[in-house]
Amino acid sequence: MRLTRTTWLATASLLTLAACQPGKPASETTEARAVRHLGKLAFEPCTLASPFANGNLEAQCGTFEVPENPQAPQGRKIALNIAWLPATDDGSATPDPVFFLAGGPGQAASEHAVLIDMALREVRKQRDVVLVDQRGTGKSNPLTCSEDEGQSPSASDIESMTDEAVRMETQRCVDALSKRADLRFYTTSDAVRDLDAVRTAIGADQINLVGVSYGTRVAQQYAATHPTHTRSIVLDGVAPNSLVVGGEFARRFDESLVRQSQACTADPACHKRYPTDLRARLLALKQRLAQSPVEVDYRDPSTGEQKHGTLTGSTVTGLSHAFSYMPATMSLLPLVIDEADQGRYGPLMSLSQFMQGQVSGQMARGMQLSVICAEDADRYQPDPADAGTVMGPDMARLFFSPCVAWPKGARPANFTAPLKSPVPALLMSGELDPVTPPSYAEQVLQGLPKGRHFVLHGQGHNVIAQGCMPKLVGQFIESGDAKALDGKCLDSIDGTPAFTGFNGWEP
Repeated sequence: MRLTRTTWLATASLLTLAACQPGKPASETTEARAVRHLGKLAFEPCTLASPFANGNLEAQCGTFEVPENPQAPQGRKIALNIAWLPATDDGSATPDPVFFLAGGPGQAASEHAVLIDMALREVRKQRDVVLVDQRGTGKSNPLTCSEDEGQSPSASDIESMTDEAVRMETQRCVDALSKRADLRFYTTSDAVRDLDAVRTAIGADQINLVGVSYGTRVAQQYAATHPTHTRSIVLDGVAPNSLVVGGEFARRFDESLVRQSQACTADPACHKRYPTDLRARLLALKQRLAQSPVEVDYRDPSTGEQKHGTLTGSTVTGLSHAFSYMPATMSLLPLVIDEADQGRYGPLMSLSQFMQGQVSGQMARGMQLSVICAEDADRYQPDPADAGTVMGPDMARLFFSPCVAWPKGARPANFTAPLKSPVPALLMSGELDPVTPPSYAEQVLQGLPKGRHFVLHGQGHNVIAQGCMPKLVGQFIESGDAKALDGKCLDSIDGTPAFTGFNGWEP
């Protein structure tokens, strides 16, 4: 989905990571002698870049064809896009590489290569890292609709649409994508099958899985389906198999807001500046704007131009949820909410536009719907507790609305069963994570006797690159023993204090 309208609210509400740009060939005239092989797969040099991280990353890129429908091996094929990051110590690569599994659902592993390289820098000293764009994402037959083909509507679109309009808009996207894809075969189970086909093709008997957010679901499903080929798993921002993705957003976000307010109360400078509970102020602002949207003059954060727009309740909700993923952005929220309470809405509108630009284009919305409509939508049950939350009771229902028109794939009978495995496992969570809180990881840990869970104080969603965590991940994958890790180095990690003014926070 191309986020060209008011679609950033739903995208910000997904299990996401920061996006990077796809890799580009290092040379348009790469000679045959530059081709390298990993098992049976051929790769050529390429350069991967990211707008959210400095520098480029030299890698090896290739493709591997798999049947779209496993029951029709002679039918349509999908060319999986693969990036290979060779071990940095020449000639020292061990035979069991690391496979990185991206979040979303809807993000592509190769588009995160620069950030992955930073997070797995210790791992890469001894092991190759393999990035497979999950079918339907990146360059693996991406399921995105162009503007003229229609697009599956997001929650913020749906708020102003009738049920029939939602169905028609979604159907346009289905009709367009169905010309080149059978949307039933882009689920997690299909992705697991692809990963094992790639493992076989590169000649690895075992692999180590590093999953973030939705990628933790893929990792758990692979470990359950292919236990003998799974050497270890690293889960960051853990989603239990039983979780209905999208069904608990409202309650988890409110819990995160409560923890943020508690942190502010414990900080004398923050409590003095913001004595009122953040959740209560945010809820009041949302309700006020829902009843009376405000016309706002604001400065465009990307161009500096003066612009005019309308600030609504859903805009505030989406911005707040997007900001809560990372402490660095969450620290701004009390300030801009306070400014809005004083009738100064410009900063809030500018930040809304900034976040819309940041999330634009990060998700393959069609692939996302193929996953959630097959695996989550029919399991969703409304919870009365959503009624009093900032997001409100309609967010989850709206999230699944397009599934009424989306083709649904198969879900294995044991899909939601908790992973019970002797596989060595390292789990990690951010204390303030608004979508996959530490309690989710604790739930998964119960089935992993060789597992260990670290909770990073003051952190949000996805923490694998924070502080000394890359070192701990490297030690774990090397030894396969999470319980032996010395996590004292994580004690120095802390959250970001709330801004008490536009010049920052008080020391």
